[in-house]
Amino acid sequence: WACWKTYVGRPERDQLRRPAMGVLGNGLAEAEHHEDALSVEEAKLAMERRVGASAYSILGAQSNLATTYDKLGQHDQALRMRLGVYSERLKLSGEEHRETLLAANNCAFSLGVLERFEEAKSLMRKMMPVARRVLGESHELTLMMRLNYARSIYKDCGATLDDL
Repeated sequence: WACWKTYVGRPERDQLRRPAMGVLGNGLAEAEHHEDALSVEEAKLAMERRVGASAYSILGAQSNLATTYDKLGQHDQALRMRLGVYSERLKLSGEEHRETLLAANNCAFSLGVLERFEEAKSLMRKMMPVARRVLGESHELTLMMRLNYARSIYKDCGATLDDL
């Protein structure tokens, strides 16, 4: 809170106010004060939009908000936001950008939480080869994508050997 209190009186367009809100939201999330983090992250996203922040800043705020929705059990909202982030990342950066791959992985995670395994598997089957080609076989994100895919197969009662 000390960081936030230092910058709260500054104008919304101030170079330090928006990052201070991000630090506060992340700190609250790390301390597992997810309801408080939600309030801060929603306010940060609204402010980013009001001040005309870059699309990348807005997408970052939306990603953080989606994670908080997940932590609060609001999985449908998290998925909606993550699908929007993924769609925008594809438009802005293409499928070979690391942030687009991360957004795809986050979508697959949310789909798995909602037991929408076919969609999760389909997305991972499409994006895992891209991650392997762009990032390499042993990159952390490539491995996380493989884990999400494996988890979807494991939890899907309708999975077949063809999914392997």
